[in-house]
Amino acid sequence: MPVVPSSPADHPPTPAAGLEVRPFRALTFSRRDPEHLARVSSPAYDLVTPEGRERLAAADPHNVVRLILPRVVPAAGDSGADELRRSVEQAAHALRAWETDGVLERDPEPALWVYEMRPSDGTPATVGWLGAVALPAAGSRAVLPHEDTFPVAVEGRRALLAATDTDLEPIVLAHDPEPEVSALTGAGQDGDATLVVDDADGVRHSLWRVIDRRLVAQVTAALGRTGAVIADGHHRFAAVQALAASSPGERFAVLALLTPMGPGGLRVRAIHRVVPDLPFDDALAAAARDFRVTGMAAGQDDLPGAVQDWLADPTESGFLVSDGRRLARLDSPSPEVRASVPAQAPTSWRGLDVVLAHHGLVQRSWRRRDDPDSLLVAHSVDEALTGALTRQGVAVLLRPPSPADVAAVARAGARMPRKSTLFVPKPRTGLVLRPHDRPEVR
Repeated sequence: MPVVPSSPADHPPTPAAGLEVRPFRALTFSRRDPEHLARVSSPAYDLVTPEGRERLAAADPHNVVRLILPRVVPAAGDSGADELRRSVEQAAHALRAWETDGVLERDPEPALWVYEMRPSDGTPATVGWLGAVALPAAGSRAVLPHEDTFPVAVEGRRALLAATDTDLEPIVLAHDPEPEVSALTGAGQDGDATLVVDDADGVRHSLWRVIDRRLVAQVTAALGRTGAVIADGHHRFAAVQALAASSPGERFAVLALLTPMGPGGLRVRAIHRVVPDLPFDDALAAAARDFRVTGMAAGQDDLPGAVQDWLADPTESGFLVSDGRRLARLDSPSPEVRASVPAQAPTSWRGLDVVLAHHGLVQRSWRRRDDPDSLLVAHSVDEALTGALTRQGVAVLLRPPSPADVAAVARAGARMPRKSTLFVPKPRTGLVLRPHDRPEVR
């Protein structure tokens, strides 16, 4: 999620260990009825498939996917850098046009926003604060990552941020417990929500714009006593860091949804892996040198249910492998697999399923690199099984770490493999944007 240069006056000093959160002048769609917001908003950019991108773009000429995932027709002789430059320029042009035409409007004064995500299945709501979080100084532990990033993806987000000069979607931070924040959040939800929209997953997104200066000051002070772990948005946060590194002396901030760690906060799901062009029998034969392999009886139609039952069983261990038709369980990693996990890594990191699968199975047993062509990610069981079938490979189906596992890894200064965790529910992209402080939009 993006970051922005901001004026020093907007960011008075706070303790180095705490979050520095400030209100901001939001850019929102001028038409705010729920049906319209459903048509112009989008899931986060990294959850949108190519087919999903086209459906969203077709839903409305102003769907935000046209900004977060701009698409240009490749020109003859274009390099990858040329195509990236033209695509982000297109996004920046569209953003300016939408604002000029009144499709988007900027708030007249800074505000914080309370953001509630309430699933329709009765699962407790997740509630947090949307604000501009200052990029911590070097050496600060106020914002801790827990996953690795991929340089090409970081550069894409950096280029888009630099071109649009706007945070187009928030990162998500899980902050330390702070009793006062909960009470202040309730006060911020007074009256009708400013924005409401239901997404395709049955989650109702409700946002309250908070301009009361006393309440805003209390919230920023309370959050200033906390640190946070990045739950979602590692590549966008790294993009901000890259911009800051190229502009020494400037202050940067990033649009962030701050949710509590623990009750009222996010839940964690696994992100599965798909290894293309790897026959199932070859995969199991190679894995058998390092793991105990047990076949599991399940017909192709029963596979998703069998996997979900396994994921829900707290007594299970290891991980599953499938080609979309057959299923096997891998557990009891060999001493050589455990030795392949860096010994200097903290205990909280070495025992994670995703780490053992990444280092022991994918890299050691199957000799595959960790790049987006050699190792695909899938955000659901169905997506993973379908990916295995269509890519003539295998899916690696993982159990999620707990939020406590994630926090322990981050606080130990370690990083999980890229795309290890899926925190849910996800904020909706396009409801609130954060322009950087440009004179022409003051």
